[in-house]
Amino acid sequence: MNFRITGLSPEPFLPLFCLSDAELTALGMRRCVVDQHPGFPDRITLVDAELGETVLLLNHVCQPAMTPYRASHAIFVREGATQVYDAINQVPESMRRRLLSLRAYAADGMMLDAEVVDGIAVEAVIAQLFGHADVSYIHVHNAKRGCYAARIDRLGHFFA
Repeated sequence: MNFRITGLSPEPFLPLFCLSDAELTALGMRRCVVDQHPGFPDRITLVDAELGETVLLLNHVCQPAMTPYRASHAIFVREGATQVYDAINQVPESMRRRLLSLRAYAADGMMLDAEVVDGIAVEAVIAQLFGHADVSYIHVHNAKRGCYAARIDRLGHFFA
């Protein structure tokens, strides 16, 4: 099974870095200076921010479908991140080092299945979930804190 993992577009987040800390707080957001690595996974590039870098912690609508599974959760975005992660059959290191929750959705946004997996073994669970013909895409969340991590889309078919 071929799959494509993508990060978030940076455009909606770029203006936020110009806001003061008070303005961010009024919007329910926080500016953080990275003080541990790994620990602040950027949702655009899908890499862990380096020590001393600035990130924003904010709530992001990750599942906008008007279904009971509509969802939002916390994410980090790294200041200056503009290169969106977009890769076929490659799992970023920031996902490999974490316990992950994979949530499989139909095209209409209804959740069909879910699994928890150690990131080092995620490909097998991706294949398992996409083994269901009705699964259109998968959302990845960090299992411990629940933060949205990335989207995985189905590409191609199984090959024997």
